Amino acid sequence: MSSLFTGREKERAILKELLNSGESEFVAVYGRRRVGKTFLVETVYQDQIVFEITGLNKASKEMQLENFANLLNARLRGVARMLNPPKSWLQAFFKLQEYLETLKRQGKLVIFIDELPWLATGKSGFLQALENFWNSWASKRNDVILVVCGSAASWMISNVVKSKGGLHNRITRRIRLLPFNLCETESYLRNRGIKLDRYSILQLYMAMGGIPHYLKEIRKGKSAMQVIDEVCFTKDGLLFDEFKNLYEALYSKPERYISIIQALANKPKGMTRNEIIETCKLSSGGTTTRVLDSLEESGFIMHYLPVGKNAKLALYKLTDPYSAFYLKFIAGTRTAGEGTWVKKSATPSWRSWSGFAFERLCFSHIAQIKKALGISGVYTEESAWAGQEEATGAGAQIDLLIDRADNVINVCEIKFSQNPFAIDKKYAAELRNKLFAFRQNTKTRKTLFLTMITTFGLAENQYSTSMVEQSLDMDALFEQ
Repeated sequence: MSSLFTGREKERAILKELLNSGESEFVAVYGRRRVGKTFLVETVYQDQIVFEITGLNKASKEMQLENFANLLNARLRGVARMLNPPKSWLQAFFKLQEYLETLKRQGKLVIFIDELPWLATGKSGFLQALENFWNSWASKRNDVILVVCGSAASWMISNVVKSKGGLHNRITRRIRLLPFNLCETESYLRNRGIKLDRYSILQLYMAMGGIPHYLKEIRKGKSAMQVIDEVCFTKDGLLFDEFKNLYEALYSKPERYISIIQALANKPKGMTRNEIIETCKLSSGGTTTRVLDSLEESGFIMHYLPVGKNAKLALYKLTDPYSAFYLKFIAGTRTAGEGTWVKKSATPSWRSWSGFAFERLCFSHIAQIKKALGISGVYTEESAWAGQEEATGAGAQIDLLIDRADNVINVCEIKFSQNPFAIDKKYAAELRNKLFAFRQNTKTRKTLFLTMITTFGLAENQYSTSMVEQSLDMDALFEQ
């Protein structure tokens, strides 16, 4: 089995299980571009796929139907072939049905429709024809697996998973494919024979995220800095201009999506919906809600409710490492080529950005942090906090709060450094003020555990010993 399958055990198990069910199955697979959806389906079902079509980006209905005819004709023989492309998707699916009924084989017949949103455009009639194919034919058999796949996650959910039309409640399985976490990324690289220490993998993840297609660009014998130089700062590097392609391939009007990503990249601590609307000059209606939902479903952003705030003050944060890295360091760069990243990574700008990038990474690895803290089985709510010290009026903020159902709050300070982090007298006073301000502002009666999350752990001294309840280093983030 290919190394690209690292970390996909759960999804593979679901797809394999369907081969032995006693009924036809309708599966929706969705997740952001380049995350490995097509590879997953094609490899698990390589021996069962009897028809496969991928939607063409921004192609006319006629061109899509011509592509369908060519693909089906490649599987048909002799007089059964279509002389002309079908004129409608109803005709196309009827031809597909006729072909499937001629097959004499044991086991499930897998029909794979990839990039469904590109096929099911406005007045194409594709969704209605797909509904008819499933409801009137495929669902009445017990040997069909219909897999539909798409990168526009919110479109897939609205039009397929939660369809209010003919596909209402027809999906039997849904798979949301997410990027690799750090553990899966490490396993993937190891399986490809790439030997990098965890700090190097952390640096690569902060620039690329856990997207398998991006990780494929990492070559044996290259340091993390060399990889970032080649992939992000050379004209032929995959990630040099991937940003624009990424959003244009997902959305018909990418400008509003990109404007939100840019705004959030400039505000690492997050923005409210109203702040996003004002900054990006968007309408306050349902369109903005759909845009935000789409970005969140695709894993580019997340939202959370700060402690003590109502739903209107929920904060949105950028979670996609590559988008954040591109906007900070690649977009508009005047330098490119060998050595670019070595120079950029020695600047104060990088040191400041890396702190936010590490914080972003921790937010996407909450499950690993909870496991390392020994609270996997405890119900928790995660957020950040910003407030003021009542005595001085000075601002105070906390990177991550893990509010637990067992009457404890882990107050997490997140620090990225190249060596064990040392708490000095000044920072110790700052930490005490934060804890005091948080308790004053929130009126919480829960026990507060000061928790440090750092790259290389804490340097032991009087402050680390007396103040810190629990300390995690980057190894905790690599837990499964």
